[in-house]
Amino acid sequence: MARRSARPTPQPAQELAPRQAAILDAVVTEHVGTAQPVGSGAVAGLNSVHASPATVRSEMVTLEREGYLTQPHTSAGRIPTDQGYRYFVDHLKRGELGPAQRQEVANFFSSIRGEIEGVLERTSSLLSSLTDYTSVVVGPSHASARVLTALIIDLAPRRAMVVAVMSDTNVERRSFDTTFDFTATDVYEASQHVKGLLVGTSLDSDVEVPSRNDTVSKLTRVAIATLHENAATNVGGHVVVGGAAKVASSFALKDTVAQVLGILEQEVVVASLLEDMIKRGVSVAIGAETGFEPLASCAVVVAPVTVDGIPAGAIGLLGPTRMNYGAAMSAAEVVSAHLAHRMAEEGVARG
Repeated sequence: MARRSARPTPQPAQELAPRQAAILDAVVTEHVGTAQPVGSGAVAGLNSVHASPATVRSEMVTLEREGYLTQPHTSAGRIPTDQGYRYFVDHLKRGELGPAQRQEVANFFSSIRGEIEGVLERTSSLLSSLTDYTSVVVGPSHASARVLTALIIDLAPRRAMVVAVMSDTNVERRSFDTTFDFTATDVYEASQHVKGLLVGTSLDSDVEVPSRNDTVSKLTRVAIATLHENAATNVGGHVVVGGAAKVASSFALKDTVAQVLGILEQEVVVASLLEDMIKRGVSVAIGAETGFEPLASCAVVVAPVTVDGIPAGAIGLLGPTRMNYGAAMSAAEVVSAHLAHRMAEEGVARG
């Protein structure tokens, strides 16, 4: 599992002078669009700057000295640093999705059907197609879901499966082996006990299981222990990553691509990253702010999904620090709102 490093909480940057702020804004916007270093000539020609190339060069030197810009090559223009992106994001005038995109999202959620896991998977594909970034959708944590019904299924001699239908519409299925023989009647009676003990509880609740040593009691204990053990390792609910292939086109270095893909394969890490950002009140993490060294060249945008005031998951987007932050943040917010509404209709996260 990827190790988390110290992740600084974004701090409000010192206010720049209006002209410096306009130049930084222009450099970020141009670099996001072209992926190339930005020269003073390109910035001086913009209406938002109103300064000569010489003045712009001087201000860019100051911005570089103060840590907002860097010069990758002696003869090249400048590109933003993480600090420069942070200032840009903190002062960003929030945009909105275009009418066509908003209608696409509305049509998607009005027509989609099926269990929540399928909805999450298709939502991640929608989000990735809207933004051209890798998307992460985290479903409701099982800790907030309640058992609606449960049963045990006989699979083979000394092997069975316990099934629990949850209030977030997930279905937990876990097979297990026993050290003792049991009959179909034992399975039926143990199912009744499991159902009686678990309905209305969450999978991390303490449940008092009969301590008797008869077959039904032993089968009941093993089934419940199997579900609880699975709940302990299932952090943050169902995690779906969409558009992972877009990582390859976002970063020039193969090592970076491999490291980022390695993080995305670790569902627990991805879910904990988004959860941590939400808890800290951070909607955008840039570079080292993610707390993971392999994501040093990445930015992560997150929007919480809340149903009836209860946390029900998160929407995330991962891309290079050279991200179109306004578009990514708008898309995440709109999709999270629609997903929350859909979950509310299905009764997800209400317990």
